[in-house]
Amino acid sequence: MTMRFLVGSPPESTRATGATLYTSTKCPHLKSSYRRGNSSLRGRFISGAIILLPFLAYARTPFERLEAQHLQAVHEQRVEWKKQRKVLESFGVYQDFRAVFTSEYASRPDLAGSAVAADAQIVFSKMEPGFEGDVLFLNPPQDLGAIDLSHRTAPENPERWRRAMRKGKEFTDEAFGAATVASPETLARWDQAIAAASVTGFATTSLPDDGVSSRTIAFRNTTTHILARELKADDILESLKQGHAYVAHDWLCDSTGFRFFADNNLGVFEMGDAVATGLIAGTTKITATVSVPAQLKLIRNGVVIKEVNDTTLEYTVANPGAYRLEAWLNVDGEARPWIISNPLYLGSPWDARLRPFQVPFVTTPPGVQVHRDISYTSGDPKDEGKHKLDLFLPEGKTKVPVLVFFHGGSWTTGDRSQYIALGNRLARAGIATAIPSYRLMPANRHPAQMEDAAAAFDWVYRHIEQYGGDPKRIYVSGHSSGGHMASLLALDSEYLEKYGLNPAEIRGVVTMSGVYDVRYVPAFKLVDDKPESEKKEASPQFQVHGRAPRFLVTYCQWDYLTLPKQARDFAAALKKAFVDTKLLYVPNENHISEIISAAADQSPLLDAILSFVE
Repeated sequence: MTMRFLVGSPPESTRATGATLYTSTKCPHLKSSYRRGNSSLRGRFISGAIILLPFLAYARTPFERLEAQHLQAVHEQRVEWKKQRKVLESFGVYQDFRAVFTSEYASRPDLAGSAVAADAQIVFSKMEPGFEGDVLFLNPPQDLGAIDLSHRTAPENPERWRRAMRKGKEFTDEAFGAATVASPETLARWDQAIAAASVTGFATTSLPDDGVSSRTIAFRNTTTHILARELKADDILESLKQGHAYVAHDWLCDSTGFRFFADNNLGVFEMGDAVATGLIAGTTKITATVSVPAQLKLIRNGVVIKEVNDTTLEYTVANPGAYRLEAWLNVDGEARPWIISNPLYLGSPWDARLRPFQVPFVTTPPGVQVHRDISYTSGDPKDEGKHKLDLFLPEGKTKVPVLVFFHGGSWTTGDRSQYIALGNRLARAGIATAIPSYRLMPANRHPAQMEDAAAAFDWVYRHIEQYGGDPKRIYVSGHSSGGHMASLLALDSEYLEKYGLNPAEIRGVVTMSGVYDVRYVPAFKLVDDKPESEKKEASPQFQVHGRAPRFLVTYCQWDYLTLPKQARDFAAALKKAFVDTKLLYVPNENHISEIISAAADQSPLLDAILSFVE
């Protein structure tokens, strides 16, 4: 076998595919590349692509991989990865569904059986769409505008290949994987395309006529994982179109749960997303996480900008571009392609995909009466400014429903003055709205915030009638950490009992992108004499009971990490306790724009609030 050693670091300007480079004339892939005119591959770095393999120096040919000792070594490593693999839980909006794209002519039951055996939930084929058992069949979209990233080395001597495959039939997955490679040319074309527009990468699965391989083995070898909210045709097709997907060679190791996302002050953005940036967004960080240690390569506009051999890669973004990730596994002394993500798009021209913030006017509109700076409790003089609330009232109306809104800000920042537009909008819709400030962490640790929330509710309960509100129809609401406060106030009677009230006085709760489990939230601080274990008592997730009022629980598409899962888990706990609960997913909003949308003339979130408040 001829080996090509890569000495030193390649030039910064060279491109990256993560494909393996070797010059053996035994390699059908490279020989066929030469025949197509790619003479630039010979003996130097590929123009438009570079291969960085810091922990190995060569790669075998597919025929060499079929030798018994190599098949055995790969099999043993696969078994070891299966033992070591960490289960990666989804904390975000999407579930991870494994899909295969195939042109195989077989009955739907046969294809579905192969898919189930390969742990795939979706089959893209020419078959009639719909479910076959638990497998969803879909037709590949004609207008997808995607690029097929799959590549298998085509043997120049098919008969020799079949003989070699038969010898390796004890290790069928390893033998089939011997010809699975990454195509430098295809990845270079993709990098060039995504530098100008969003283009989804996916992979087809083919079954070679070698007399050994089965459809199940082929389906397990190369898959396209699609990140979608539910296993429904519309959700799957939309996620595929948006590039919420990654290509994986799952025959090496199950890649399910792979994460590649960007996060900043606005929220979390998944692969395929255009990432909102700018002054409000603050610093943007990219994170990738895999289930076993791998060679992780972060690639921007075709150039490798960071590599680690680990389960996690983190990178602080300095420049716009199309960022994607490749994960390679070191097995039997060579790197094999494992995961290829779709890109995250930062900056121009992808900013056009983002809807700009539309901050509502804060001037008082006609038909709304505002009373500002009402003291709702007494206390330390230094806290006087935080012990006040603003009232926004439908002018000239009586017996209207009332909503008390607690602002967000991680319990450490924020003020009622930032939510004037929300108060105005709800008052215009006929809801008397009270927005209190409250003492903030870290100077004031829990339960100071809850004590203020209870005091504000007590003031509203005892005084709102003289302002035209109905004390028998008071709702509590909050966004982010404010959602935590509203939920806990309605579930834990301790806070209102101080005022001779109980949560039964709360007609309903609207909690938007709230925090329901504070046990692992660094910003959430208890008073000094309380043990850390009491964070569970401060978590609404663990205070659910069947006497709770109605709940509207919302989360959004680009919410903060863990908040979508917390919303789903909290709503599930409420429903399990037979609490009247509605869970609402708000698309096309991030954590900040979600609450801004509640103050818009019309939005899905506003419509849901107005429908909920009776």
